[in-house]
Amino acid sequence: MSSESLSRLRAPLIALFLMSAITYAPVHAAEGLRKVTVVSFGLFGDQGVFRREGAAQIVESRFGHGSVVVRFNTKTGGGATIKSLAATLQAEAKKMDRDSDILFLFLTSHGSPDGLAITAGRRADTLKPSTLAEMLDQTGVQHKVVIISACYSGVFIPRLANADTLVITAADASCGCEDKAQWTYFGDAFFNIALRQSKTLKDAFLLARTLVSKREKREGFDPSYPQMAGGENVEPLLVARP
Repeated sequence: MSSESLSRLRAPLIALFLMSAITYAPVHAAEGLRKVTVVSFGLFGDQGVFRREGAAQIVESRFGHGSVVVRFNTKTGGGATIKSLAATLQAEAKKMDRDSDILFLFLTSHGSPDGLAITAGRRADTLKPSTLAEMLDQTGVQHKVVIISACYSGVFIPRLANADTLVITAADASCGCEDKAQWTYFGDAFFNIALRQSKTLKDAFLLARTLVSKREKREGFDPSYPQMAGGENVEPLLVARP
């Protein structure tokens, strides 16, 4: 082929290459984005601290581009119940790509060895680890993050934590939760401080655990021992925005 013929072919080939690169780049970038659906329930209506925490909004701002559902109870009532939690998880799961997207569940309340206390006006109930495990299984969502800010919240780890479910709990036996506070001890340390400046959930947890320990020692409280378990397949997928 003559040099003149090669010159005539070069321009169309370059144009085709550039068009292909432009078309491919957005598709490739989009494949790296994972929808993060945030569900946040404040279950204990008798104390205002459990409904004032802005955890869901902080998670959305860090990981983003997904829906956010927030419900909480008050001293006079509310819609954060076992039934509504199950219905919300099912409804949000239907909007997700269950194999790729991430379900981020945050629960805050008082706890006991039996589970999480639910109070809404005169109504009282307990969310047990087995019940929550069944709810999450029924969503069919593969990748899940569950964060529980409550006393005794470590009792949920054996039933929930696995390679596809990352579980972070505020305590194994105790935690700080004063009604006049804007945040629980763990909520303040993890969401309000650590998550705002950390790139990964693991980094945020490690920083929060240190902050909680220092505060408990300073204020004379028994250690709460925050816990983190499971999530080997999930944690690498959640990298916070710069």
